[in-house]
Amino acid sequence: MDGEIEPETLREAMADGASPLLLDIRSADAFARGHLPGSENVPFPELPHRIEDVADADHVVTVCPHGQASVKAARIVGAYQDFDGEVLSLAGGLEAWDGPLETDEQPADDAPDAPF
Repeated sequence: MDGEIEPETLREAMADGASPLLLDIRSADAFARGHLPGSENVPFPELPHRIEDVADADHVVTVCPHGQASVKAARIVGAYQDFDGEVLSLAGGLEAWDGPLETDEQPADDAPDAPF
């Protein structure tokens, strides 16, 4: 692990088009309710088994609710023998993020009409 990145610094990098691989380690349900734009969901318990999915990234930022579990996730990614990139944890997690979030949930207004 190379340290932490402040939300403002990450937001600037994303705005400049130099966005790292954003690795959200929360559950699939929590991810669907709201996540950083462009992030990939790899729940923490799955991370050791899916580490090869991120091994070719140059820059990874791990994300969790409060910035604590993402530190552990960043250490796991950084310790992987085939990973040569930079890995950071989002300082303060999503709690510290004040930018927009994407959602995968379908709004109630877009629900299909009842068949009767």
